[in-house]
Amino acid sequence: MTKEEAARPHIHMIDSEADTLTELTLQKQRDSINLYEELLDEIDRATICPRAAIPSDVVTMGSDVTFLDAKTGAERSIRLVYPGDADISAGRISILTPIGAGLIGLSVGQSINWPDRGGAEHQLTIVAVKQP
Repeated sequence: MTKEEAARPHIHMIDSEADTLTELTLQKQRDSINLYEELLDEIDRATICPRAAIPSDVVTMGSDVTFLDAKTGAERSIRLVYPGDADISAGRISILTPIGAGLIGLSVGQSINWPDRGGAEHQLTIVAVKQP
């Protein structure tokens, strides 16, 4: 286990979402290799569970998530969605963005160091999760 892997918190994902995300990521991988590799790495290290076994405070697809970016001090609230439903102006962030890929599977109180589109690392901390 690398130092970076050891620093990332344990996450959970719903089995059907992990399968869909893996397929989506593999289809889109050629467009942005680094982001998709990061998302595939997250899926690989997640504990995969049926939806009924996922705690309500875990970020899943469709969750409304409030998180704090320690680098900027900004607190943001978004809904995590698949690419076809994304609309930044409405607060719907695609799983295939750096923030979306970094948030999936985290639970309230957990933090992760995650790169933005430019490669700068941000510490994102989950403040609240509301399931659909």
